[in-house]
Amino acid sequence: MDYYHDGKMRKLFAILKEPKSLEEIDLSESFIKNLVLKVVSTYGNIKVSQIHEIIGLNIDILEEVLKKMESDDLCVPTGGGFLFPSVEYTIKKKGHQKAAKLLTENPYVGLAPVAYDTYYKIMEVQLKDRFPIQIPPEVIERAFKDVVGVEKAKKTLVEASIGGKGLFIYGPPGTGKTFLTSKMSELLPPIIIPKFIEFSDMVIQLYDPDFHRAVKEQPEDPRWIKIYAPFVFTGSELNTEKLETNFDPNKGVYETSPIIKANGGVLLLDDLGRQKEDHNALLNRLIVPLENKRDVIYVKGAPIVVHTHFIPAFSTNLEITIMDEAHLRRAPLHIFLENPSTDEILEVFKRNLDELNEKYDEQILKRYEKVYLKSSEGGENLQPTFAHARDIAQIAQAIRIRKGEDKITQETLEEALEQHILIALQRKFTPEIFKQIIGPR
Repeated sequence: MDYYHDGKMRKLFAILKEPKSLEEIDLSESFIKNLVLKVVSTYGNIKVSQIHEIIGLNIDILEEVLKKMESDDLCVPTGGGFLFPSVEYTIKKKGHQKAAKLLTENPYVGLAPVAYDTYYKIMEVQLKDRFPIQIPPEVIERAFKDVVGVEKAKKTLVEASIGGKGLFIYGPPGTGKTFLTSKMSELLPPIIIPKFIEFSDMVIQLYDPDFHRAVKEQPEDPRWIKIYAPFVFTGSELNTEKLETNFDPNKGVYETSPIIKANGGVLLLDDLGRQKEDHNALLNRLIVPLENKRDVIYVKGAPIVVHTHFIPAFSTNLEITIMDEAHLRRAPLHIFLENPSTDEILEVFKRNLDELNEKYDEQILKRYEKVYLKSSEGGENLQPTFAHARDIAQIAQAIRIRKGEDKITQETLEEALEQHILIALQRKFTPEIFKQIIGPR
């Protein structure tokens, strides 16, 4: 679809061709030599094809570099076939001494990075005039295909994505705040990022597979990766230190913060107000990156500017007053999620069973519905949440497997309901006592 691979993206793919010589690549010859030397030193005897797999540089570049390293008495070929990729190299005494010094200063051994200047220019091209965007109806439909109800919330998410505006999403636990916000990743256009960046011979890690999802088509240069717009989320574990870029001496890389990883996408601060550190300090740390769309990190003490062009999203099940006006201005849109209706939670329960490929008696749907129906309608009048529907489906599956049955029966569902702690507590205590037991929500 053109939305995910438009004219600008096709031009970038044409630019990001795989470099095939030292003249074409944006890295210095000395950096590449040092990286290759560390690889050879680490592995002892290693074929050129294996070096290629590790650092991702074209075989022609490796041939140029290894021939020069031979001349410098750093390494030597020890065997292999007629084709250069099959040639095996080992390190020499002089090379071993140099590699030992390099590995002490910077132990990074891995994929070749992209030069900082190249990263900055490619990002600027992609982020310029990113908003407002036109989102095709079919993209919106596909993004929300597994979202039940909350029509007003969906419209607000679409509007936030179109204009690049921040949002505040709040409501009781289990109403799907994180799940719903994550759909913005599919609403926003994709972006190309370098996996690693080189600055002053040091390596900065940008790509994080926990938050960055690769799309099908990829640039020819393997140092770059095309991803869906990032959806980066943090929770109660967040502190100001984690919002900084810090050096990992074991990996030999500067690990970027959520602020930088979210560039081109969404940064969600989940469970706002439940962090050990004052949440106002965390929000204040975001103001400059939000206003300038850039942040400053320090590499070997030198300041460098990185892109932080993300949409902020703040989520809480506490009172909205935990954010003051200055912070709310950065998130002018808001979504309040109420507890789902009985019909909605029943639909989600059924979808979860189907996704688990579970067979079940149809009467269990009617039995599950009664958990949340009003007492006047013959139900238990418990408080529904989408999290209940997911949990009960999974617990019922586990019980069904333990019992060695082929399908989930009404008896199995009853066991699952008894096992779920929040349902058990609601059954046992009045709503007032239940709230006291689980604490403030």
